[in-house]
Amino acid sequence: MENSHKKQQVALTSVLASLLLTLMKLIVGIMTGSIGIISEAAHSALDFGAASLTLFAVKMSDKPADSKHHYGHAKVESVSALIETGLLVVTSIWIIYTAVERLIAGKTEIDVTWYWYAVAVMVISIIVDFSRSRALKKVAKETNSQALEADALHFSSDILSSVVVLAGLFFVSIGITWADAVAGIAVSLLVGWAAFSLGKKTIDVLIDAAPEGLSERIEEITMMVSGVIAIDKIRVKPTGPQVFIEMAVCVNRTLSVEKVQRICADIEKKVREEFPVGDITINTRPIALNSETIAERVHVIGLNHNLHAHNISTNLAEQKKQISFDVEIDQQLTIKQAHDTVNELEEELHREFDEELDICIHLDPLRNDERYTGSLQPGEKELVNNTIIKASQSIENIQDVHDILIRKSEEGKLFITLHCSFNDDALLAEVHYLTSQLEGAIYRSLPNAGRVIIHAEPLLA
Repeated sequence: MENSHKKQQVALTSVLASLLLTLMKLIVGIMTGSIGIISEAAHSALDFGAASLTLFAVKMSDKPADSKHHYGHAKVESVSALIETGLLVVTSIWIIYTAVERLIAGKTEIDVTWYWYAVAVMVISIIVDFSRSRALKKVAKETNSQALEADALHFSSDILSSVVVLAGLFFVSIGITWADAVAGIAVSLLVGWAAFSLGKKTIDVLIDAAPEGLSERIEEITMMVSGVIAIDKIRVKPTGPQVFIEMAVCVNRTLSVEKVQRICADIEKKVREEFPVGDITINTRPIALNSETIAERVHVIGLNHNLHAHNISTNLAEQKKQISFDVEIDQQLTIKQAHDTVNELEEELHREFDEELDICIHLDPLRNDERYTGSLQPGEKELVNNTIIKASQSIENIQDVHDILIRKSEEGKLFITLHCSFNDDALLAEVHYLTSQLEGAIYRSLPNAGRVIIHAEPLLA
C-alpha cells in the first residue's frame, strides 16, 4: 500500500511538471520561431501525455489479481511504456523532417528579440527535468516500476535535448543560423535512442523474456538447498515489479513426503529473500541414487504400493540374491487378496533389480481396529501378573518387568502391555530376540492372551 501511494504521488507531480514545461516552451517557441524550442515543446507535450498514461498505469497495475487476470495487472505498466515508445518515435520523425526541410530551404525564421526568454525557459526546463528524473528513478527502483522508469527516461532525455537546444540558440545569436535546425535533429536522435532503449526493454517484458542472469541466480540458490540433487527445468515470468517462478527439482526417492515438502519450503524461502516473487511453483521428481542400499530400494518400492516393508534382509548364495522381509497387510483381506497384492510388489522388485532374485515375503496382519475393554477382577489380575513375571524369569538378561497393564475384551481376550529393562550396552538385535521370546512364553502361559506388547528400555531409565 505504501509503494502504491509513492508511485501515484510521484507520477502525479510528473504530470503537472510536464504540463508546465510544455506551455512555457510552446509560448517561447512560437515567439522566437525556433525549431529547436518548438521541438522541445513537442517533446514536453509528449512527456505530458506519457506522464498521464503512467499515472493511469500505476493506478491500474496495483490492482490485485482476480478471476480473469491471474497474474495481476502489473503489465499495464509495460503496455503504457510501449505506447510512450511509439509516441517518442513519431515525435522524432516529425522533428527531423521539419529541421531538414528548413536546412534545404535555408530558412531560419528565428526572432532573436526573445533570445533571453528562450534561454531562461530552457534553463528552468533543465532544473525541473533533473529533479523529476531523480525522483522518478528513486521510486522506480524502490517499487521496481517499469512505467516510472520509462517516465524517468523521458525526463533524462529532456535534459540532454535542452542542453543541445541551448547550444543551438547560442550559435544562432552569433550568426550561425542553421545551428537551430541542427539542434532540432540532434534532439530527435537523442529522443529516438531513448525510444529504442525503452522499447526493447518493454517488449522483453511483454513477451515474458527472463531478465538476464535471473534464472541462473535462482538455480544457484536452489542448488544450495540441502536435498536438491538437480534442477530439471526452471521458468521465470516477469510481471511488473514481481516475478513468477516455475521449477522442477530432483530429490532422493527415499525421502518422506514431509521431508520433500520441507525442501520445497526452504527453496521458496531462500528465493524470496533475494527476489520479489509473486508466486513460486515447485514440482519434485524422485530419482534413484547409486548409493541406495537394497533395504532402501525395497522400502521405497513397498511404499509405492502402499505397503510397509520391514525386517529386510539380503543373502547372497551362488551368485544369486535372496531378499526376505515382512509386509504389513490389512487383516480384513482374504489370503488370496493379500497374496495378489504382494505378487504385484514382487513383480516390481524383479524389474527394479533387473536380475534373478529369490524373494520371500512374510505377511504380517495390520491391525487398526478399535474395541472396548474392561479391567480384570483383583484375583484374576494377580494371577495374570504372576504368570507374566514367572515367564520373564525363565529368560536370561530380561530385568525389572514393570508397568504391567492388563485389559480384557468382551470376548474374553487379554490385551497386555508391559515394560522390561536391559543393560545399557545390550544390542537392539539381542533385545528384540529376547522380547520376542518373552512374548511367546506369555502366549503359551496364557491361552486367552489376544495381544502382547513389550516396551524395552535401558536399565537406568
